[in-house]
Parts: sequence; C-alpha cells; structure tokens
Amino acid sequence: MGNVSSFDLVIFDCDGVLVDSEPLSCLAFEQIYADHGMKLPEGIVAKGIGMKQADIMKMIEDMTGHRLPEGVEGEFWPATKLLFAEALQPTAGIAVFLDGLSQKRCVASSSQPERIAFSLEKTGIDHHFGEAVFSSSMVKRGKPAPDLFLFAAEKMGVDPTRCVVIEDSPFGVEGAVAAGMTAFGYTGGGHTYSGHAERLTSVGARQVFAHWDDIAREILAAA
Repeated sequence: MGNVSSFDLVIFDCDGVLVDSEPLSCLAFEQIYADHGMKLPEGIVAKGIGMKQADIMKMIEDMTGHRLPEGVEGEFWPATKLLFAEALQPTAGIAVFLDGLSQKRCVASSSQPERIAFSLEKTGIDHHFGEAVFSSSMVKRGKPAPDLFLFAAEKMGVDPTRCVVIEDSPFGVEGAVAAGMTAFGYTGGGHTYSGHAERLTSVGARQVFAHWDDIAREILAAA
C-alpha cells in the first residue's frame, strides 16, 4: 500500500472490525442473563453493538425491564473470554490490509483494555498496534460521544481532520463524525444485518465497505 495523503491516522474499532467477535459477545450476554433467569428477546443485544457494557445493560433494562443483580458485571468478560478462546477469528483480509498500511494506526474500542489485548493477541494482529490501543474506560463518555476518538488522535499526535475511523456500529460512526473525522463503515463481520450499510450511511459514514481490499483501494485512490 502506497503513501496516503488524505489521512495521517487510521483509527480502527476492534470488535466487529479487526476481530469477528460480535456474535460471540452477544451469545455471552444472552448466556449471562439466562443464568440469572432472564431470557432476552432475539436480537436485542445486537442493538447495543458499539456501546460500553454498562450502557448495553442499561439499554436492555430500559427495553425489557430485565435488571441483573449487583456485582454480575464481572461475569461478562470471563464468559466472553471462554468463547473467544475457542472461536475468535480476525475479520477476513484484515491481516493483509494491516501489512500494507503505511500510515499511523491505532485502536479505539468500547471494550475494556484486557479484552482488547486478548482479542488482538488471539488473532495474531497485536504487533500492528503496540501501545496504540485506547479504550472507552480511558475517557468520561463512550461512543457515540466523540471523546474516545479525540483522545486517540491527541495521543497519536494527529489533527482530527486528518483521521479516518473504520467502524461497524452506528454509535461508532456517530462518534467519529462528532469528532470531526471521516468515518468509513465496515460490514464484513459475522453480525452484519439487512440494512446495516444503509444505517451506517444514515448516521454519517462517507462510504461503507464489506471487504478490506475495497477499503485499501479507496484509501489509495485518495492519495
């Protein structure tokens, strides 16, 4: 991949963009609620993709009335980690894309640092990012607020207008746009649904892609 003039920093979401984790994450959520006697309506967890765990739990409570007992929050990562250890894969083509990327890159994810680190290491792409990994736990407000993206740009020393964010969730796209960055939507994960691309476009994604080679060509075309 050649030099890129339009963007100095590529900011990647982790879940559903770098790693195909969203179906596994949703399954873990459903299992935890089921363990506490609460069956969640099909597809409800997916509505919170891109949000922090606490915000997803609040969304579920608001929509269904289901509220987990105090202290259960700590059960989510161990349950998710078991599923990740068995089945987590990188999204198709991401390794080749990262190998060819010439400009700065970082991760900006709603997940906790431990989960991000495990996901990147498990899928063999952690060396592409080093310490350039940022979690919503590092800022006051998670996506769709712009805080995390602005924090990442500041830490990487790049003006927000020179950043492109690759996101699979409407919340992430909204946050990127609010930060004054260009947003590309990604629909190549296993959780893609009918109308996914249109939803990402409606909240501000400049373009939406299902394949990493298409994103590579678009970035090259902007050079």
